[in-house]
Amino acid sequence: MQPDQLAIQIDALLPQTQCRKCGFQGCLPYATAISQHQADINQCPPGGEQGIAQLAALLGVPTKPLNPVFGANHPRQTAIINEAECIGCSKCLPPCPVDAILGSAKQMHTIISHQCTGCELCIAPCPTNCITMSTSLLPAWNKTDAWQARLQYQAKNERLTRQNTEKTERLNQQKQQLATFKLTTHDN
Repeated sequence: MQPDQLAIQIDALLPQTQCRKCGFQGCLPYATAISQHQADINQCPPGGEQGIAQLAALLGVPTKPLNPVFGANHPRQTAIINEAECIGCSKCLPPCPVDAILGSAKQMHTIISHQCTGCELCIAPCPTNCITMSTSLLPAWNKTDAWQARLQYQAKNERLTRQNTEKTERLNQQKQQLATFKLTTHDN
């Protein structure tokens, strides 16, 4: 389902952290839910009061405080990996919505701090609890940062889609080769 124009406008006001704290699988699904009156404007902790005010102005509705059920607004955060404790399990890589973690299996991982959206999705899967959040040294989140995060998120999703398509094609080719092999060996 393609997002409607209102959802696109709402999405443009969201911080693009893709943190899922709003209860949706990312910023665009949350924006779509708002545009369809299935979610309220006060569910985005990273957007905070400023984000709520922008959404209220766009939609012509009154502002309201951030709903604490979804979390609290805090200064911009960045994940930090205690590299001495990292075992290289790679469990933090898949949940990162913007590929801000650098590392490979059985190798120490590190955060690309200027790409990290502070979503905190990498913390829970870490078996050694070596990932923490720290107040970022970068300035407060802005529209340029949100745009860059959106591009990184889209690039990751496109890469994953391409990899899945290539994997499916390889498996189909292998099935065809196996079927052909069985057919030719059965005929002999």
